[in-house]
Amino acid sequence: MRYRTLGGLRVSAVGLGAMPLSIEGRPDEGRALATVHAALDAGVTLVDTADSYHLPGGEAGHNERLVARALATYGGDTADVLVATKGGRGRPADGSWTVNGSPRHLKAAAEASLKRLGLEAIGLYQLHKPDPAVPFEDSVGALRELIDAGTIRLAGVSNTDADQIRRAHAILGDRLVSVQNRYSPAVRDSDPELRLCAELGLAFLPWSPLGGISRSSLDGPSGGGSADGSRERFGAFRAVAREHAVSPQRVALAWLSALAPTVIPVPGASRPQSARDSALAADLVLGPEDLARLDAAGPLRP
Repeated sequence: MRYRTLGGLRVSAVGLGAMPLSIEGRPDEGRALATVHAALDAGVTLVDTADSYHLPGGEAGHNERLVARALATYGGDTADVLVATKGGRGRPADGSWTVNGSPRHLKAAAEASLKRLGLEAIGLYQLHKPDPAVPFEDSVGALRELIDAGTIRLAGVSNTDADQIRRAHAILGDRLVSVQNRYSPAVRDSDPELRLCAELGLAFLPWSPLGGISRSSLDGPSGGGSADGSRERFGAFRAVAREHAVSPQRVALAWLSALAPTVIPVPGASRPQSARDSALAADLVLGPEDLARLDAAGPLRP
């Protein structure tokens, strides 16, 4: 396992997104725990969760409780594992995703997350999404107060643009350590935010990092390519994977890591074998020719 820096901490170069273990289509608890344990066995030391990762309705914190159980039942040392969670979103019974960035809500949500995780302090707490009904500075100010109170140690923001990142950095200074935006072979519209994070020394944590290179999009329902043309557009990932005798998913994560030394992908997994395969991407080094071919499958590298 290779490592990168997040807020002065040494973390694995690939994390684990625990969301699939608690939402629709989630595995049973035995397999969910085994998935987290497989990631830890492979050297993963960054586990990403959120209080809103649960089935629609009244299961707030399901994923956080699951992550806490996984760490408690793991046979190895978890002292270096950084649990990153998020607050500011909800999942009511209708299946929608709500947003609440009020300071009062964020403080209460962080306290509840801390209790569910069973930690002395939350290692990394992230504003899940800016709330258009609440001044952004107020939401970020709540993170500053949570740090001052000792409830959280480090802060991050998610689903933010470059201007919001700069504003958060002005409020939090070096206590702002990460940005979590969507970025993948298929979705690359956060290039400005990725570049800014590299400039400011902030970890950039791509969520849904495997978009565009799932097995179905590469091979199609009968091996002939998907209806949206993903096979043709992202076939380079499959070709490079063949040459390195690894999975296209592993190539995609290695490609992301090569974008900047501050990038730490957090792919989701719902099976132990998927968690292990993703973790192995940290040791896959792609050459300049490989990267050029993969860049050509979409927008240019930042």
